[in-house]
Amino acid sequence: MKSVRTQVGIVGAGPAGLMLGQLLHLAGIDSDIVENRAQDYVVERVRAGVLEQGTVDLLVENGVGSRLQREGLFHDGIYINVLGNRRHIDMTALTGRGITVYGQNEVVKDLIAARSEAGRPLLFEVADVSVHDLDSKQPKITFTKDGETYEVQCDFIAGCDGFHGICRPAIPQNQIRIYERVYPFAWLGILAEAPPSSPELVYSLHHHGFALFSMRSNTVTRLYLQCAPDEDLTEWSDDRIWEELLTRLASTDGWKPNVGPIFQKGVTGMRSFVAEPMSYQRMFLAGDAAHIVPPTGAKGLNLAIADVWRLSRAFADYYQSGREELLNRYSDDCLGRVWRAQRFSWWMTSMLHKQDTGNPFDYRRQLAELDYMMNSRAAMTSLAENYVGFPID
Repeated sequence: MKSVRTQVGIVGAGPAGLMLGQLLHLAGIDSDIVENRAQDYVVERVRAGVLEQGTVDLLVENGVGSRLQREGLFHDGIYINVLGNRRHIDMTALTGRGITVYGQNEVVKDLIAARSEAGRPLLFEVADVSVHDLDSKQPKITFTKDGETYEVQCDFIAGCDGFHGICRPAIPQNQIRIYERVYPFAWLGILAEAPPSSPELVYSLHHHGFALFSMRSNTVTRLYLQCAPDEDLTEWSDDRIWEELLTRLASTDGWKPNVGPIFQKGVTGMRSFVAEPMSYQRMFLAGDAAHIVPPTGAKGLNLAIADVWRLSRAFADYYQSGREELLNRYSDDCLGRVWRAQRFSWWMTSMLHKQDTGNPFDYRRQLAELDYMMNSRAAMTSLAENYVGFPID
C-alpha cells in the first residue's frame, strides 16, 4: 500500500471538489483530489448552465474566470410563457444583478486546467474509494489505481462526490437527518445544433406540461420538456421531441425555438434533498453530496460554489490560527442559503409544471399565481432576487 500525506483530502472532481482545490491552493493549503470517473466523462457531462453573479465574481477573483468572461452569455432576465403569453422579467432593472449562461462542463474544464497548472494532485478513474477514521485527528481515504492500493492521510476530508457518492453514507445514520421530496415528473433534455432564437431563457407552462428554452453557446440550444420519471427515450424520436417543444414553447407574439439536429438527449429525475448537518467530525460535505434542488431554479452549481467558499475560509482560518470556530459553524452557515434555495426551487417547480392532482382547483390556483407574479412588481422582484442569487458572504 502506498501512503500519501496531505492536509485536505477531497473526494470528487466535480465543480465543488475542483473549486475547493483551487481555493485551497491559493491559500497555500495542500490537497489531493480523487475521482472515480474518467476525466472525459466529468468534462463532457452536461449539467447546469446558469451562473449567479456571485459565482461569476468568485471564479474571476480566483483565477478561473478569463474564458468565462470571454465566452459566457450575460442575461438581464428571463421570459415566462403562460399558455402562449410570453412576458419578460428584467432582473437587472429589478435587482441590479443578472445571470451568466456558461455550462457546468466549461467551468469544470477551466478548473481542471487551473489544477494542472498549479501542479496539485488530481487523480481520475480511481476505484474502491472509501473513507476511514472520521472521528480521529487523521482521517484517511483509501482507493485503488492501476491495480495498486493507496492511503491518503489527511487532517480533514471534503466529501464533494455528489448525491450517489460514498462520503455521506459513511456518516452514522444516527448522526444525520435527511429531508427529501421526490417529484412525480422529470425533464427530457436535449442539446441541438441550432442557434438560440431568444436572447434569454424562456420558461413555459402549457396544457401538455412544462418546457424550457435555454442555450449553451451561440450555436447550441438546450431545451427541456416535462415528462414521466420513467420515460422511455426510445419512444421519443427527434421529430416527436421537436413537435412537442414547438407546441409547448410557441407564443402568440410569433416566437418559437429554432430547430436543428439533436446530438444529445436524456431524462433527469427531479428531487429536493437536504442532509443535516453537512459535516461529521473531520469530514465536511459540499455540493450535491449534501443537497439537491430541482433544476427549475438554477441553483445547484451556485450552491456548491457557495459551500466550498465557506469551507475554504474555515480551513484557512484553522491553518492560520488553529481556531475551529468556522469549521464548527460551517454546516449552519451553509444551510440558511441551502434552505432559501430549496424554497425558491420548489416554488418555481410547482408554479410552472403541470400537476398530477387532477383537481381543477389546483390548476386555476396555479394560473392565478402566475398572473399575480407577472403583474406585480413586488412579486417579480421577489422572483428576480432569488433567481439572480444573493451575495456570497
